[in-house]
Amino acid sequence: MKALYFSLRFWLALIGLVLLFVAAYALPFLFPVARIALFVFVALCLIEGVILFRHRKGIFARRDVTDRLSNGDENPVTIYLENRYTLPVYLEIIDEIPFQFQRRDVLFRAGLKPNETKAIRYELRPTRRGEYSFGAVNVYAMSPLQLVKRRYQFSQDKQVAVYPSYLQMRQYELLAATNRLSELGIKRVRRLGHSMEFEQVRPYTRGDDVRTMNWKATARRSGARGTDLMVNAYQDERSQAVYCLIDKGRMMKSPFEGLTLLDYAINASLVLSNIALLKQDRAGLLTFSNRIGQLLPAERRPGHMLKILELLYRQKTRFLESDYEALYATVRAHIRQRSLLLLFTNFETVNGLHRQLPFLRRLAKDHLLLVIFFENTEMAALLNQPATNTEDVYQKTIAEKFAYEKKQIVKELQQYGIQTILTAPRNLTANTINKYLELKARGMI
Repeated sequence: MKALYFSLRFWLALIGLVLLFVAAYALPFLFPVARIALFVFVALCLIEGVILFRHRKGIFARRDVTDRLSNGDENPVTIYLENRYTLPVYLEIIDEIPFQFQRRDVLFRAGLKPNETKAIRYELRPTRRGEYSFGAVNVYAMSPLQLVKRRYQFSQDKQVAVYPSYLQMRQYELLAATNRLSELGIKRVRRLGHSMEFEQVRPYTRGDDVRTMNWKATARRSGARGTDLMVNAYQDERSQAVYCLIDKGRMMKSPFEGLTLLDYAINASLVLSNIALLKQDRAGLLTFSNRIGQLLPAERRPGHMLKILELLYRQKTRFLESDYEALYATVRAHIRQRSLLLLFTNFETVNGLHRQLPFLRRLAKDHLLLVIFFENTEMAALLNQPATNTEDVYQKTIAEKFAYEKKQIVKELQQYGIQTILTAPRNLTANTINKYLELKARGMI
């Protein structure tokens, strides 16, 4: 009996019967009609109940979802349905998704012919890392009469983990392998010169830079058949250390479009680390807040990306001010080789920068430091709205002040030779990869 439910059509028909019996008190000739209608209604409900419950497994359903969801991305979820009845059925499907999504609209309707199968696909976008628990897939089956429902339950208690944005990582990886990164906003950087790492001497082909001509090799290859021009081939500097330094302090707790700044930084770090490994560099990580978190030395071994993914998955925001002095001491003690340090942090005021500037200058003295912080996109939207009253004027004035301070922070960092990126959170990954490729092409690493 727990699987027995009644449809909306059942309750409407029942209300109609009650009204018909009420009318029969005033109009006695309606009473026989009401009795016949009641008997027909009860008979139809019994017939539909027998049809639905005589098959032990009349409907089969399965939810297909990966064991890992990608944070901040649309993750596909598929529900497969199969009708094992010998007559058409009408289905209502309710998927019990994790409570973190705060959605109550995962309801689908479908009609299936005998022995027909169908797939229902929808997407979920998580905004927090961690463990998520799916409930059951509830399928309510009805015959063509649609008076009585039978409930089926499948795929209960499915546990999945929400990891940093590996879907975004795979997308960048695929486009990098096919030289199509420009589709995601990655610019082609003109090389300003040659790297110093020699690869080989090869025959000249049209389009080669004549400045790379190797005249000694050309003279050795010349003979009776004529002159074979030879050029030196160079390759990008490899095995350079690239570290992502991720600030987990209270300033990284700010949410934008559902994700915190920390999650944006984690997603960008994952993608950048993968791109660095594709460019034959070594990738490492260091997290910090009021104390030092995890340090993963820069390597390029098989399975290193899995270590990076697992380390990023466990990171959480702390609510204290970050200790940049401890960051400098850790970098000085453990990162001895000159490296590219990408510092994901956030400064809201120039005074906030001044407190940390001495430590940033010391980091920039031994390494190539790139400070990446965020625009306040909601404040930028406020600046673009017209002011209609005095309160709006005050709000826009304060917003202009904060926007100006962000630009002052960029100028002050550049004054001390520190590379900077001021970016909207949604553009963080593309802008960071662009800067990395630019620094690499200019031979600054």
